[in-house]
Amino acid sequence: MSTPGTTPKTRFTGIDAARGIALIGMMAIHVLPEVTDDFTPTWSWSLFAGKSAALFALLAGVTLALSSGGVRPKRGLELKAVRRGTAVRALIVGGIGLAIAYIDMPAFIILAYYGVMFLLAVPLLGLSARALFAAAAGFAILGPTLMASLRDYLPEPGYDPTFTDLFTDPWQTVTQLLLTGTYPAIPWMAYICAGLAIGRLRLGEWKIQTAILAAGVGTALAAAMVSALLLGPLGGLNQIVAATPGMDTAAAQEVLIWGPAEYLPTTTFWWFAVLAPHSTTPLDLVYTIAVATAVLGALLLIGRVAGRYLLPLAAAGSMTLTLYTAHLLVLGSGFYEDQPEVSFVLQVAAVIAFALIWRKFHSQGPLEELVAKAAGAARRRVLARGKEVPTAESGPGAG
Repeated sequence: MSTPGTTPKTRFTGIDAARGIALIGMMAIHVLPEVTDDFTPTWSWSLFAGKSAALFALLAGVTLALSSGGVRPKRGLELKAVRRGTAVRALIVGGIGLAIAYIDMPAFIILAYYGVMFLLAVPLLGLSARALFAAAAGFAILGPTLMASLRDYLPEPGYDPTFTDLFTDPWQTVTQLLLTGTYPAIPWMAYICAGLAIGRLRLGEWKIQTAILAAGVGTALAAAMVSALLLGPLGGLNQIVAATPGMDTAAAQEVLIWGPAEYLPTTTFWWFAVLAPHSTTPLDLVYTIAVATAVLGALLLIGRVAGRYLLPLAAAGSMTLTLYTAHLLVLGSGFYEDQPEVSFVLQVAAVIAFALIWRKFHSQGPLEELVAKAAGAARRRVLARGKEVPTAESGPGAG
């Protein structure tokens, strides 16, 4: 049983297990083929494309909510300390992303974008669930609108930004991280805010867990139906083809399956009816938020009654920064790149084995410990300064 504002241990098992699924999904997208021999999407693409990264981002918001008070957001000096710690966490995670991008690899790296999202979340850490759900809706609508409106005025994004890019072309790097890159932070704040809002709920209660699952499934189905209605009976697909030079129906259908090659055209706002991997339309954001929410709700419920069966996923999910970074290094090495299925199986096995062994001796992964120590030190400095009592010599009148 949990008291108000607290949650049982199974809750954390479910959250970590969801993170583990997100990690494995990202690995599958990076390693496994996208297309079958008959040119249809593979199971891994259909299951994980656009959804694993969304689950990662939503769970990051949940974690931020838990670290800032859960059901009861922190206030005053404690909130200031959490904000400072979150900012430090953002800088370290973003720095890791910029550093690892020097390695050539067949994957887009989310970490630098993550760092920016954490920074943007700092002012939101004291908000209630209702305000955060409203913020999520705002980012889901205004973020894609801002992207489409400014696309022609912003520089083309590069591949993965590095420290060198940050100093040699800061404008291009900043706009890429915020609006034009693979995981643009401003529209993707919809995931962070939705996660923050969910993290403000009483996640230890089975009624809330069931409601999260039901809301996720229902919203995902509704988003898919709205997209199908807009593109089909209401003529959206025909409008897209007519407004976009060089686009025919077959090419438009390809976008619906695979997502845009770089980014969605801005020829018509009918593109906002598209629900495709990494299209970052309002419907895509709503749909992937809903899918991620449903996954979280399901694993929270499973964690209540069968948490031990989630242990391998939960162990991996408790140290995703370490394991995701290690996975990227393996990608850069070309490990079994000519045998993707073998590479995937070996990497997943290694990730789970390492996590299970490491968890016997440490509560966090290696990089997680580094980040936690730095963020914790920043929080403690704020609290210590706030509790200092001014003396006569150090008061306002001291000269």
